[in-house]
Amino acid sequence: MSLSEKPAPVKPKIIIHGGAGNITSANLPNKSYQAYREALLAVLHECNTLLVRPGATALDVATHAVHLLENNPLFNSGHGAVYTRDGTHELEASVMVSSGYRKRGVGVMRVTRAKNPILLAKEMLVRGERDDGGGAQGHCQLAGETCDRLASEWGLELEKPSYFWVRKRWDEHRRGLDLEHGDESYERDRRSANDALAEHRSAYSEDGGSDAGYAHVNDPSWDGKEYLPQGTVGAVVLDSTGTTCVATSTGGITNKLPGRIGDTPTIGAGFWAEEWQTTHIRYTADTTQQCSSRSQLTAFIGDCLPSLAPYTTLSSTPTTTSELIRAKRAVAMSGTGNGDSFLRINAVRTAAAIAQYSRDSPFTSGLYPLQTAVTSVAGPNGALQQSAEDRWHKTGEGEGGVIGIDFDEVTGGKVVADFNCGGMFRVWIDDEGSERMAVFREEI
Repeated sequence: MSLSEKPAPVKPKIIIHGGAGNITSANLPNKSYQAYREALLAVLHECNTLLVRPGATALDVATHAVHLLENNPLFNSGHGAVYTRDGTHELEASVMVSSGYRKRGVGVMRVTRAKNPILLAKEMLVRGERDDGGGAQGHCQLAGETCDRLASEWGLELEKPSYFWVRKRWDEHRRGLDLEHGDESYERDRRSANDALAEHRSAYSEDGGSDAGYAHVNDPSWDGKEYLPQGTVGAVVLDSTGTTCVATSTGGITNKLPGRIGDTPTIGAGFWAEEWQTTHIRYTADTTQQCSSRSQLTAFIGDCLPSLAPYTTLSSTPTTTSELIRAKRAVAMSGTGNGDSFLRINAVRTAAAIAQYSRDSPFTSGLYPLQTAVTSVAGPNGALQQSAEDRWHKTGEGEGGVIGIDFDEVTGGKVVADFNCGGMFRVWIDDEGSERMAVFREEI
């Protein structure tokens, strides 16, 4: 901005997602819809209350939101995470800020003991300000036993494997492997998982599980009518300083191979935040004095050169001039859906680059909107969908959505979202300060 101007006060913004996929009104009955609505709006309300307090930071609020979602078994993260093919949990989380920290973005993966992987990612970011790296050195990504060891050393809450076990997820895991299941086997295998932790061995045999012939337990949640989210949970926040932050967490894909790394902890694929200096074009009208002077000149020319008078009368209409205004712009995004597709196109960093480097914008502000960029990547027929090629709607590839916040010092912050699948669970605070929740496109 010009030296004589101060940035306008920043109005904080927040948007949260709880998964995306093939959600329809048929497979999301009202009871389930209300459960997700209540859970997401409760998190939104609590976090927005924190966000509007003096001194609140985007980092604190975004990670707080995600840690609440990790504790809720409705969602595919933390306590409600899906299983690997071997019947274990390998959790992933990430956090990134547009500015203010040396590392700016970190991802943790193959986490098995930390109750809230998002808080581990936050510790990596904050401790990275120390000259010695705070125990994680200068690393932006860590996996496996090192993550659990650091969580213990840093005093984060740890859990036994059984904490992450949720019956619906276990049933889904067994069904996906064509293995029968029942109450007795569920309890036995959960205990085995805890024993395996102490013995450092797998709780399952190589064929995907011991003992066959478990009796099927009729579970109404598996009658084909209920949707169970398979994507990440995430929060994007803009604080009063103009800093944006994204926090994400997931259990990954059901029956993924042990060791599989998704987009959630991969910088640029499933999460991204950055800021840069941008230029606005501001148009201003000529002053009254200028217009008056031009009118006098017109009259003089008309007296001396009557033949030119008809061509000079337009100068009495005020003209405009333009000036360039330098201002900070910050964006942050979180993706949810088929992580391998997000990885293939580096989805959210691609959207950020479109917003930053597109020059042929038809918009009067001179900025290319992040909403338009997100739609080109995650919206219908966007880059994510195109990446699936002829496998679209056959394998789940390419399906997903993105939420984000677009901020600049001149126009303020805007929440953005788009998706290419049946629906995406999302909540946000609108421009009037109201709490909003939506799943399907027609609710936008």
